[in-house]
Amino acid sequence: MATMNIYHEQASNIWKTWGLMTFFLVFFIALGWIFSEAYDSEGILVFAILFSIVLNIFSYWFSDKIALKSAGAREITKEENPTYWNVVENLAITAGLPMPRLYVINDPVPNAFATGRNKEHAAVAATTGLLQMMDRTELEGVIAHELSHIGNRDILISTVVVVLAGSIAMLSNIFLRSNFMFGGRRGNDRNGGGAIFLVIGLVAAILAPISATLIQLAISRKREYLADASGALLTRYPEGLASALEKIEHYSGQLKHANNATAHLYISNPFGDRAHIQSFMTRIFSTHPPIEDRIRILRGQEKML
Repeated sequence: MATMNIYHEQASNIWKTWGLMTFFLVFFIALGWIFSEAYDSEGILVFAILFSIVLNIFSYWFSDKIALKSAGAREITKEENPTYWNVVENLAITAGLPMPRLYVINDPVPNAFATGRNKEHAAVAATTGLLQMMDRTELEGVIAHELSHIGNRDILISTVVVVLAGSIAMLSNIFLRSNFMFGGRRGNDRNGGGAIFLVIGLVAAILAPISATLIQLAISRKREYLADASGALLTRYPEGLASALEKIEHYSGQLKHANNATAHLYISNPFGDRAHIQSFMTRIFSTHPPIEDRIRILRGQEKML
């Protein structure tokens, strides 16, 4: 039953991608319309429509390059790290995936992520700390998790959500700043319509980024659970990933290039927040589920394999 659920999620992820793109586009345009009414300017709506379309196209083609660049990742050859290369190659063959491009991040903090728009244009990046710390079965567990993100077709979902959520936050921030600096609706204001739209605009500007972020984080956490389960099925040895997650959890430290835009891509929180010391609110806004929960589920899955 668990296997069937995983395959069902894999098949539905492509529809989720387009559904989320449509939702955020409509959301973004609606936000632009509210702001255009508040300022009595159709130009704002036109800008919102054009910007959202360009943003989608740009994020589809270039988001992986941006993520790798911001992480400080460097592409490697097989000769530079044959163990890393062979583990990825063997698991990619087992999963029926093309060999992804391999990158290394020069950082002692153990972590890794996968990115790309599809399985034919995917990349896996691992830190030097992860490659040095893990034994082969643990490394296989981590790589299987990352390849599962590629196989499950959710690397594009994460890109679309984070880019559009960020753009909504940016538009809201521009509205709030300009409103306090220059005031609300200009020109004739019949029947108090401008004041009403101004109030609606202010509320939307405050709540929109929060709503977009919550959607982004909820999807990100679900992706991690699914990739854990898929990776365990790929290696047939859930303990490998469970042991790797334990080592990652007990290593205190933050990635040098950690940032909020790409935090959700990593196998664990790149800011080094330990799950057992997080507050309730921190957990709600965390890009990752608690590691101890993931380990418990993996070890329960091992009994079923």
